[in-house]
Amino acid sequence: IEIQILADKHGNVVYLGERDCSIQRRHQKLVEIAPSLILDDAKRKQMGEAAVKIAKSVNYSNAGTIEFLVDKNNDFYFIEMNTRIQVEHTVTEAITGIDIVRKQIEVAAGLPLGIRQEDVQIRGYAIECRINAEDPKKGFLPNTGKITSYYSPGGIGVRIDGAAYKDYVIPGYFDSMLAKLIVSGMTWEETVARMRRCLSEYIVRGVKTTIPYQLEIMKNEKFIKGDFSTSFIEDNPELM
Repeated sequence: IEIQILADKHGNVVYLGERDCSIQRRHQKLVEIAPSLILDDAKRKQMGEAAVKIAKSVNYSNAGTIEFLVDKNNDFYFIEMNTRIQVEHTVTEAITGIDIVRKQIEVAAGLPLGIRQEDVQIRGYAIECRINAEDPKKGFLPNTGKITSYYSPGGIGVRIDGAAYKDYVIPGYFDSMLAKLIVSGMTWEETVARMRRCLSEYIVRGVKTTIPYQLEIMKNEKFIKGDFSTSFIEDNPELM
């Protein structure tokens, strides 16, 4: 569980809720959701205030993320701080309406945040799928080559950050991520259904991608119930 914070050069620090990044392969995130399904308001507040305390203790200014491990008893333990914006910041933007990239630029310019903690409101849910050129059936081995056909979904509550297109050649020198598919909805059920629809419509041909695998995750009853941990992929080999 990671807490998104924003801090300016005037001593103001706020947290923008949390993200659950438990669905991972090779210890790298594949699906991210916000807010977490396992935290209640009291635990969310406790973790958020701990993140703010950490940032203030080092006079931090910028967007940043405080990462924690949460055990079966919902006790949390500090792992690390990422002193940058992260790939999955998009789900936090979706549920708070706060443009984190813009705030990061304003902070760099010396402006105050202009946000108080009580101004931060969480509305609905969001899911991000990292669309990677990988073959899940071969241990998520990166896949290179030319994209022969490309179609991305759209509609209300759908956002895509990416640069893939038909005839784009995927090289073997960089990260395997082609795009980020982000959906949001007022309820968890609506959000999962929207992601299922988008993944069903998403077409990338010519290379193997994680799209079919992520679609199976969205259909998985344990995922829908929020019953998952960092060992989810290893514990559910049938998804392959």
